[in-house]
Amino acid sequence: MSTQTPPAPAPSSTTLPDLGGGHRRRLPRRAPVGLFVVGALAGALTGRLTGGNVALTVIYAAILGTLAVYVVSAVVDGRRKATDRLMTCLVTGAFLIAMIPLVSLVYEVLRNGIKRLDATFFSNSMVGVIGEGGGAYHAIWGTLIVTGLTTLISVPIGLFTAIYLVEYGHGRLKGAITFFVDVMTGIPSIVAGLFAYALFEIFFGPGVRMGLAGAVALSVLMIPVVVRSTEEVLKLVPNELREASYALGVPKWRTIVKVVIPTAAAGLGTGVTLAIARVVGETAPLLITLGITNATQNNPFVDERMATLPVYAYYQLTQPGVPPQFGIDRAWTAALVLIILVMALNLVARLISRFFAPTTGR
Repeated sequence: MSTQTPPAPAPSSTTLPDLGGGHRRRLPRRAPVGLFVVGALAGALTGRLTGGNVALTVIYAAILGTLAVYVVSAVVDGRRKATDRLMTCLVTGAFLIAMIPLVSLVYEVLRNGIKRLDATFFSNSMVGVIGEGGGAYHAIWGTLIVTGLTTLISVPIGLFTAIYLVEYGHGRLKGAITFFVDVMTGIPSIVAGLFAYALFEIFFGPGVRMGLAGAVALSVLMIPVVVRSTEEVLKLVPNELREASYALGVPKWRTIVKVVIPTAAAGLGTGVTLAIARVVGETAPLLITLGITNATQNNPFVDERMATLPVYAYYQLTQPGVPPQFGIDRAWTAALVLIILVMALNLVARLISRFFAPTTGR
């Protein structure tokens, strides 16, 4: 009777290959963080000993902390894991670098602008005010009026242009419109102000200052943003919805009104809100078309100056009066109000996207 050697058992499918270069040792889970902290402390100490400033000290700390993580991981866990942790450190560092100016900006505006954030700032104008006191009531109203008029001009034009590009446009005309919209997206804001001023100068003469001119200038900046955001949202509407409507004999215009736009309503609202937030803080076009005034002017259709928050902050900083500290405080508070307004618009955009998005289900 012959004897045969039993075959070796097949490796289990759950057995994972060793990707760490043959190393069986592993760093503890929290070790990379500790290594980075140690390296960062060494870098900070090096920066201080060499007489470097704060920025140079932070750079030394980031470099030595990353090197410490990479070298120790390469020795213990192998190059594969070390490279992964190196990229994690680089991505995290890029995120922190991007957060530094944002956090610094918010901190400085809050620290300097909270001093005048009181009821007087929202209820008084600058009529008869030279030093202490006064507020931005007239500038806040001017900002709301001009921004609202800009929205009334820009949203219909931008929406209809996007509908044409998605639903009707084809060939060279569509390509030309898309090209010019892309060019307008990057146009400098001062050029928009000069265009609006030159346009209104033809009808009202030199030196014209009126709210409608400011709204037209901001519309030049807002329309391409509305077009691009609306176009992308309309492209996300499934073609099956359009085809089902056409199969029922519904004409194209009615399909767009009753099917496409309601389906994309949440995205349209979000895009419009973000476009408003884009132009609400513009200063250069309004410096040219509106100027500044200390009194409240609520009629944008007459040839009179209007105050807006960005221009108000600019003039309070550059022409603060005597003593200058009161004007500078008002400028910081105006900047804080603008940031709050932009944050509120972004919050509204998120709420629209969350609560009005179409739901799918069986």
